[in-house]
Amino acid sequence: MVTLGEGTQFTQFTSRQRQVIQLIAEGCSNVEIAERLGVSPRTAKAHSDVLRSKLRVSRRRQIPLAFRDATGENPLEGLEPAAGVRDDSRTSD
Repeated sequence: MVTLGEGTQFTQFTSRQRQVIQLIAEGCSNVEIAERLGVSPRTAKAHSDVLRSKLRVSRRRQIPLAFRDATGENPLEGLEPAAGVRDDSRTSD
């Protein structure tokens, strides 16, 4: 568990939550996150809302910084590529 703030604890982040954090850090909107992860924009917003609550921040744009403060990890480095993200650069031959 990671301690955040004044004794507030929460469990580890799921793989999907880490993907969403990374995409938010990259500047993606909920619609863009939805497209990249193959989910609906409403689902992308729900992930963002859960992360805001979990990290105890009021604004979506605060999520990456709060994640870094809580874990010591840079949300733009070291996270695995978002699973389910479509790689449009590949061509099938």
